[in-house]
Amino acid sequence: MAQWWRSAAGHLRTVAANRSSTSVFRRRHYHTIQAIPRESSGSRVSTRDRMQGRIPAVKHLLTVEKKQIKAVLSSLDAPFFCSTRFPLQIRAGSGSSHLLESGTVLPIKIHRDEESGQILNLVFVWAEDGMKLKVDVPVVFEGEDACPGLQKGGFLNKIRPSLKYLCPSEHIPSKIVVDVSNLDIEDRIFMRDMEVHPSLKLLSKNENMPICKIVPTSLGNKEPVGNDQ
Repeated sequence: MAQWWRSAAGHLRTVAANRSSTSVFRRRHYHTIQAIPRESSGSRVSTRDRMQGRIPAVKHLLTVEKKQIKAVLSSLDAPFFCSTRFPLQIRAGSGSSHLLESGTVLPIKIHRDEESGQILNLVFVWAEDGMKLKVDVPVVFEGEDACPGLQKGGFLNKIRPSLKYLCPSEHIPSKIVVDVSNLDIEDRIFMRDMEVHPSLKLLSKNENMPICKIVPTSLGNKEPVGNDQ
């Protein structure tokens, strides 16, 4: 079997040499994704894997168990799945106790069937400490109940559903919290206002773009999401 995972520029951990660091990671993250290698790719192979209750990983010759991924998604709000790192263990086969390799991954995309919504494929990237990754971090709005502008009948225009950062993998935020509890009519919060880890770099051509704005309901119009990335 071609051990493709050993070619990832040395970023994957070997089991014996890094057992202690893996245990520390587990204490921070409940879910450890279990995967098994597959010999080949292609639509027929992927269809067979799905019939066996497994989800192919795009770009890597791996499959993961559908039941586990569904359990992870149900325990996390869906937008946070693709901004959360997970330990990954590669086993010799389904149900095997033989651990071939372990590492840390970041899911970056879920491919679903347009009609059924069933998961077809997952896209992972390696996300070991020290690696820098571009991540779309979901924006979560809080404080709407106390927002003066909304109490006056205004409307919260959520202009940016996410912000893209270049992040050291160990500092990837699962979400960006935007507090709107002090906003009045016509008030805005801008990208530049976000307080994040100093190692994060905002990937935007204009950090003065608003994330949200309280608009009078009578206006009835919303600002479009800017495509400035």
